[in-house]
Amino acid sequence: MDLAVEIIHATVQLEQALGDGTRTVGTGFLISAPGEDGPPRTVLITANHVFQKMPGVNARIGYRIANKDGSWSYSPQTLKIRDSAGQELWTQHPDRDVAVIAITAPPEFARAALPLRYLASDDTFQAFQVDAGEEMMALGFPRGLSANGAGFPILRSGRVASFPLSPARIFPTFLLDFSVFPGNSGGPVFYSRASKAGVVSIDDNGLDPGFIAGLLTQEVEPNNERLGIGVVTHAKYVLETIALLQDPKATSTIASSGEVEGAKAATAEDAARD
Repeated sequence: MDLAVEIIHATVQLEQALGDGTRTVGTGFLISAPGEDGPPRTVLITANHVFQKMPGVNARIGYRIANKDGSWSYSPQTLKIRDSAGQELWTQHPDRDVAVIAITAPPEFARAALPLRYLASDDTFQAFQVDAGEEMMALGFPRGLSANGAGFPILRSGRVASFPLSPARIFPTFLLDFSVFPGNSGGPVFYSRASKAGVVSIDDNGLDPGFIAGLLTQEVEPNNERLGIGVVTHAKYVLETIALLQDPKATSTIASSGEVEGAKAATAEDAARD
């Protein structure tokens, strides 16, 4: 199975009815991470603002079930995101728009959760020689739409539109040249290249070399004018948020952004909105 198909299977729609006939929708993806006592557990990754915009106790997570005849069925289930007192049950990054929550997924979805090693670090970008102009792919549910009735996400692509990409502590986000819509937030952005000169696969199983670069967190829209540019938060912050889920006391060890103080140019992220 190539990387794109793997990530498609691990990507889910998140939604909550708002009681007025509308709903709020986002995207999430599943990662297999070490549990508190060692054995792995399934964690859902999304943008923190996706959960923040869901005021109720329960959201719905859009699982898909494979049928014996080769077809698929859409089978959304309840996901509790707050307790009865309204307390948030997810873990959020202290500085970036990232949220994770441990979930109990159906067995086939637990198996589809992606290995933790698929999340990129600064070293990963360097190993794959990824820079401005490279193509990346993004998965999501724009305007709450899926690719088909089975609820699979829509796969799109765009070019990396900013430089430099690393180190993430200095440049915590990067731009991707593609149109973003409500519902895309929280979706994985990934790099996949079967072969590239000087690149060696980091996967021991012979899969299509690639990695999850981050998650889509914003669209650039200065003065309500859409520019067709998305803001991607580096996967480094997903790894840090998973670490906080494992150990909430680790907050003090997570360094804040190292951006230089003083004068700086106006940025696309300044004009972005969730």
